[in-house]
Amino acid sequence: MSDATAPSVHDEVHVEATPSEVWKLVSDIGLPARLSPELQRTAWLDGATGPELGARFEGFNRHPVAGEWRTVSQVSDLEPERRFGWAVLYGESGDASQPVATWTFELRPEGAGTHLRFTARIWPERSQLGAMMEGAPERAQKILAGRLGELGTGIGATLQGVKKLAEEAAA
Repeated sequence: MSDATAPSVHDEVHVEATPSEVWKLVSDIGLPARLSPELQRTAWLDGATGPELGARFEGFNRHPVAGEWRTVSQVSDLEPERRFGWAVLYGESGDASQPVATWTFELRPEGAGTHLRFTARIWPERSQLGAMMEGAPERAQKILAGRLGELGTGIGATLQGVKKLAEEAAA
């Protein structure tokens, strides 16, 4: 499956705060854990203390059906005040060019504020989701749609949380 055909979900919001203020929030890897229903906590790895290309971090997730699991991600996209993204690696030392998923925040000035978009792209064949789909081929599309719906809910919650925090700070 190519990047262009990998399933994805996104949402976007207008934030009444400058890209600089919004950037401070979205480039903090701990923020989604405060706002997401699934991601519970994160921590930088390998001595990293902040976002830079290639820096790795771990995430701890919880899902009512899938249980709890740990991921390792690598910062794969970093343009201050414009783009911040990471690749969820397959295994501890996975290849960022063959991720399980990618997550990307995109910011652009919009009036006196910021247009913020958050996108998740997944490769089911590289994850447990693919195994679930293979185990129930008659329900594969329903399983995929359900997972994309869950990710979309988390993305929406994260964006609304960023909007609230950024607008409160700007007030």
